[in-house]
Amino acid sequence: MKMAIIIIDLLVCLLLTAIVVVQSGKTSGLAGALGGGSDTFLAKNKAKTLDAKLSRGTKWVAVAFILLTLILNIVIK
Repeated sequence: MKMAIIIIDLLVCLLLTAIVVVQSGKTSGLAGALGGGSDTFLAKNKAKTLDAKLSRGTKWVAVAFILLTLILNIVIK
């Protein structure tokens, strides 16, 4: 059982790393700081974009990773 949890934890860790690497940066550099936020049609539909889905996925995979790591810590002791 311990080996199965270790393997699942490792896979979740790799998935979390891949999701974070695939996401685009949240800052737009100096142009975003000086130009301000533009309220366009595309900005209003951010909840449906790939970045929004990846952001939600990151939260769920991170929670799964934390829980698996805690469970693994309890099982080992």
